[in-house]
Amino acid sequence: MSEHRITYVTAPSEVAEQIATTLVEDGLVVCVNIVEQVRTIYKWEGSVEKSYEALMIIKTAADKTDELIEKVREIHPYEVPEVISFDITAGNQDYLDWLSGKEIVVEEALLDDDEDEEEGEEEEKAEAAD
Repeated sequence: MSEHRITYVTAPSEVAEQIATTLVEDGLVVCVNIVEQVRTIYKWEGSVEKSYEALMIIKTAADKTDELIEKVREIHPYEVPEVISFDITAGNQDYLDWLSGKEIVVEEALLDDDEDEEEGEEEEKAEAAD
């Protein structure tokens, strides 16, 4: 099993942000993307239903998945909320480390020689103008 998970949750647009905020504030997830106006067609209690919902794309550490699912079930307005979780098997390692709560060290991009020379010339011109 992977260290990291993505979980999909759909919800009415008017509550998706509050659900996402609660999950982040409670430390169950690191990041939630909300995609508005997802068209959903489904069968419920014998009838075909159609609605627009928000899709939450939730990223977290795998060891928090069970608690995440329970929290969504607790605060979600649907009787049977969609909560589907799967492993992240590859990705930007810095991002995956961030998902795990590890300290991220971001190195500054080095300028190539031409940019260094141009920057130095501009500084000299600015100093000469003073």
